[in-house]
Amino acid sequence: MNAAFFDNHMHTPLCKHATGTPLEYAKAALDAGLRGVTFTDHMPMPAWYDADWRMRRDQLDTYVAMVREAQEAFRGRLDVRLGLEADFHPGTERWLEEVLSAHPWDYVIGSVHYIGAWGFDNPEFKDEYDRRDLDSLYRHYYVLVEGAARSGFFDAVGHLDLPKKFGHRDTNGSAALRALDTVATMDVALDFNTAGWRKDVAEAYPAPNLVLEAAARNIPFVLGSDAHRPEEVGHRFEDARASLSEAGAAIVTFRGRERQHG
Repeated sequence: MNAAFFDNHMHTPLCKHATGTPLEYAKAALDAGLRGVTFTDHMPMPAWYDADWRMRRDQLDTYVAMVREAQEAFRGRLDVRLGLEADFHPGTERWLEEVLSAHPWDYVIGSVHYIGAWGFDNPEFKDEYDRRDLDSLYRHYYVLVEGAARSGFFDAVGHLDLPKKFGHRDTNGSAALRALDTVATMDVALDFNTAGWRKDVAEAYPAPNLVLEAAARNIPFVLGSDAHRPEEVGHRFEDARASLSEAGAAIVTFRGRERQHG
């Protein structure tokens, strides 16, 4: 694997649906020939929000300590960075400010996992798609994505077209293009997330047509496997690089919330 690669989307057991310690993820990255990793576990949210799928607020310092331990253990061999995957959910902005000010993060992904009270990417609730109009669903979803981009909280938008996860594709596309216009205007990057290749839809996030549209708007991409197990680190990164290169898209990383090329 190309030694220039960073995996910038990785989780830990603190989120309650991942296995393997940060040390194991870092070792997997080193074995795969990566240059570095950024841990981006699901940030704590208010107790009423998605509590079964993320760390608690009182575990945030533990998470940071786990990543710092990996930094020290792999110093000089692997560049280990500290990040979060944060949720954009209207009404929780003050909570976001508090958590994001608690530690010096390198990279913060802004993801939309909920439309109202529906966790649309949760396999337990995927039958709700049968009750929804897909055009309306995607319009509502991309309004939230635009809100995330405008919020100023995030360095990149996570898995841009996530509602396709179980195979429910956006057949209209106009809301996605408006969202990309907003992402470009706000100078936010996009998560190129290879986990989609492991899901029912069998396609990375975002879809190839959206990668082309993003590249045309000079929106850069941040590579991430969305690994929830050490063996998923760097998943299909060569394919990701080929897709982005073909589209003419730039690949970036973040350190200290500052964008870095390469």
